[in-house]
This record gives sequence, structure tokens and C-alpha cells, in this order.
Amino acid sequence: MSRVTARFIYWSPRILSVAFAIFLSLFALEAFNEVHGFGRILLAILIDLVPALVIVAVLIAAWRWEWIGAGLFFLAAVYYAWSWTGPPRHVHWTPIAGISGPLLVMAALFLMSWIERSNVRLAR
Repeated sequence: MSRVTARFIYWSPRILSVAFAIFLSLFALEAFNEVHGFGRILLAILIDLVPALVIVAVLIAAWRWEWIGAGLFFLAAVYYAWSWTGPPRHVHWTPIAGISGPLLVMAALFLMSWIERSNVRLAR
């Protein structure tokens, strides 16, 4: 594998994870549409930032151990899709794909990064 491809496989899941966390944190801006006091708005922002903070926490663990990132991002994608497709809800597939899709891509890229790292170690 060329050096450029190896660097792409190493950096792409990390950059996508940061971009995805930023994307999820944008949902916290909806709290400013409410007409409540400062304390309730601050609480709403903190609650809306929990998914982005979870992504950052997974990224911190995955930065060193790619297999953890692959597993946790895959589980997050499956959990999100499962939680929105239960019997009481009939949600269109696009919002599910909009969140679960990038999580699955990040899981696959972290898995590729882990496999590539193992291959580089074996080639030494």
C-alpha cells in the first residue's frame, strides 16, 4: 500500500469524526429559539450537546485503538437505527441514514485503519 493511501486511511476517520461531532453540535443551536430563562436554555444546550460529546469520547479512545472506534461507531449506528425504527414510530429512512450512515462509514474507516496498522506491523 502506498504512503498516500496509508495516510488517507489513517486520517480520514479521525477528520470525519471531528466533522460529525461539529455537525451534531449544531443541533444545540435550536435551544436559542426557546423563550425560557437563561438556566433552561443552558440546560437545553447541554442536553443537545451530549451526542457530540459521546462522539468526541469515542474518538479519543479510537485515536489510539482503532478497533474500539470501529466497534463503538458500528454499535452507535445500529442503536440509532434501531431506536427510530421501533413499532411505535414510522419514520422515513432519510433521517436514519443521515445519522447512521456517517457512523457506519467511520466504523468502516476505523476498521480499515486498524487492519492497515496490523499489516504494517507484520511487514516490519
